[in-house]
Amino acid sequence: GKDTVETGETMNFSVAFRNISETAFDSLKLKLVITDKNFVPKEILLPKKKPLAAGDSIVVSYDIDTKNLEGQNLLYLMVNPDDDQPEQYLFNNFLYKYFYVRSDKTNPWLDVTFDGVHILNRDIVSSKPHILVKLKDDSRFLALNDTAGLKIKVKYPGSPTVIREFKLGTDSARFTPSSLNNGENTATVDLYPNFLADGDYELMISGNDRSGNKAGELEYNVAFQVINKPMISNLLNYPNPFTSSTAFVFTLTGSQVPQNIRIQILTVTGKVIREITKEELGPIRIGRNITEYKWDGTDQFGNKLANGIYLYRVITNLNGQSLEQYKAQGDRTDQFFNRGYGKMYLMR
Repeated sequence: GKDTVETGETMNFSVAFRNISETAFDSLKLKLVITDKNFVPKEILLPKKKPLAAGDSIVVSYDIDTKNLEGQNLLYLMVNPDDDQPEQYLFNNFLYKYFYVRSDKTNPWLDVTFDGVHILNRDIVSSKPHILVKLKDDSRFLALNDTAGLKIKVKYPGSPTVIREFKLGTDSARFTPSSLNNGENTATVDLYPNFLADGDYELMISGNDRSGNKAGELEYNVAFQVINKPMISNLLNYPNPFTSSTAFVFTLTGSQVPQNIRIQILTVTGKVIREITKEELGPIRIGRNITEYKWDGTDQFGNKLANGIYLYRVITNLNGQSLEQYKAQGDRTDQFFNRGYGKMYLMR
């Protein structure tokens, strides 16, 4: 086989042996010793081989696990060791072979999403988020299959602050080891915490691969806010004024997206000319939203509207209730609204 492999890669060693004596070996004893870079010998017991008639050959084959064999190794195979069977000459019964195991030096990396989104520091998130943690590694052979490589902690709000470490392999922290089958070495943790207290939290994650390489010099750290009460901020359109299309920007709090959320666009005289449904708006989540949907200045029938000022408002329904208004500190968006109606300018 080849004489250089990566850490964790199986190294196949095979050699043919021919009985050149005139006597048959009744069953063949084999001894395999691997001496690692620290000159520590490890003897591997190989099963005895079938009787070998004079002039016959056998192939001795063995798969070596290289996980703990980084660096230069010496392999020594002895056929019929310890004078197991009488032979005239023993000098042609052994084989030396060097092989090298390349060490794994690349760092793994972490990817963390809240409900499918990479959040910014101090973003608002759901009080019952699905936090997905992925630890990926370049090694194709050392599977990330051990929870010991990952530590996930959350700092809770309040005084004194409480830091809780999530025990991996529980219902609220499901660990899925890497399988290496799909050519990707990724372990995942699905976290389902319940953040019952409002306030500022912090998520801290450190990860190692199987060789002890860290995911980044510093641990992953992100602050986030939880507001349990379901509310919606003022809905702004961006850009405004707009020429070809405009998206809607708003923040939701709580743990559940409203079952119904729709945006009405009206003329200045109060006639509804377009209603945008929740399905049209695209994915909506707790926290900051910029809709994938962009309104292009057409009415319910697809007709282009005239340039000018239009009004809009949002209608929500969560378990039969409309959401109250959420206002962050320093929120000055009220100036753009009149009795709950916002103003937008269409200028083609």
